[in-house]
Amino acid sequence: MQHILVLGAGLSSSYLIKYLLASAKKESWHITVADQSLAIAESKIKKHPLAKAIALDVSDKEQREAEIKKADIVVSLLPPALHILAAKECIKCKKHLVTASYISDEMKSLHNQALKADVLFLNEIGLDPGIDHLSAMEMIHGIQANGGEIVSFKSYCGGLVAPEYDNNPWNYKFTWNPRNVILAGQATAKYIEDTQVKFIPANRIFTQTEDVNVKGYGKFESYANRDSLGYIEPYGITSARTVLRGTLRRKGYSINWNNLIKLGLTDDTFHIQHSHEMSYRNFLSAFIPGANDANIEEKLSEFLNISKSSKEYKRITWLGLLSADLIGLKNASPAQILQNLLQQKWKLERTDLDMIVMKHEITYKLGTKIKKADSTLVVKGEDAVYTAMAKTVGLPMAIATKLILQGKIKSRGVQMPIHEEFYKPILKELEKFGVKFI
Repeated sequence: MQHILVLGAGLSSSYLIKYLLASAKKESWHITVADQSLAIAESKIKKHPLAKAIALDVSDKEQREAEIKKADIVVSLLPPALHILAAKECIKCKKHLVTASYISDEMKSLHNQALKADVLFLNEIGLDPGIDHLSAMEMIHGIQANGGEIVSFKSYCGGLVAPEYDNNPWNYKFTWNPRNVILAGQATAKYIEDTQVKFIPANRIFTQTEDVNVKGYGKFESYANRDSLGYIEPYGITSARTVLRGTLRRKGYSINWNNLIKLGLTDDTFHIQHSHEMSYRNFLSAFIPGANDANIEEKLSEFLNISKSSKEYKRITWLGLLSADLIGLKNASPAQILQNLLQQKWKLERTDLDMIVMKHEITYKLGTKIKKADSTLVVKGEDAVYTAMAKTVGLPMAIATKLILQGKIKSRGVQMPIHEEFYKPILKELEKFGVKFI
């Protein structure tokens, strides 16, 4: 019997664990789900006879080593910075590792050691990164196999609320890590446009957007991801004159988010003493020159150069930033305070469904002709637990885990899923779950 150790049983784990449990008897697996909270881990295995839930503190070296030693493969849903603890133990114990996170420099440095141990450390096998690699490489390799040369590659992805449940003026609800949403766009974006390397500084990320049309769902807007250049060589598209990856939001989101940035509310570099005693109104006033409790409405309008009757102004007031409610967080950064507020206002309710939208736009040269190929994925969640985000992050990880244990994936070392042995079987099986590109 093969043993799978799942580290972390948070929001993104539901589909992954469900898939593993459903396959356990046929594949002769035993699954251990480990989380800091035993109750959360137990809720995910649902008393399955071939599964066990345990409480685990991944920073406890003895416990971590003991559990990894028992496993044939480790699936890590831990925060990205903690993967390396599991990875180093996997090297020692000669165990495979699967994560959905970007390959960090520290993880990359383990490549030769993983090769020597004859194990695979498969990273970037979630949604984005993950399904984006699988689907893009299938398209790119297909075009190149027919003699095509990639001229332009653009890829977009967004975790959103399904249109039927889009009932707030920001047209957005949290479907993944809220902190990542708050801190998005705080570094310079890099991409290629018509062979020229272009930079978008952090203060322009949300003002320099482009429209993306998705058939049946209308127009979205995209802001540039941090680094599009790093995909050129791995994807084998050095011929491309334009390469850009972006994040999707509903139209109008970016200009409104940029107002929060202008105000300084996304700053995570300092903490405010006695923040728990402040109201949100006090907090906002502290960022606007000349503002006080009596004139803050007028000063907010002046500072952002928007009228009090504008949609932009109303979106800010809808958030509750002018309310007298106490913040309640001690010694918090502006970004933490904003996150605390938005987690109340942008909460995905139990009856809400989320939605994933991904689109690739490729222009290529075939002989003397210029051709275009688009590929679009739209996935809606089933409920508040089995969300579209959990589905599209967890299922690729689960399917890859199965293929590794079956010996169908031969790669070793630190890898991302850009080769045919990854994308062909994983995309084929994803289609059975409704994760299908058009």
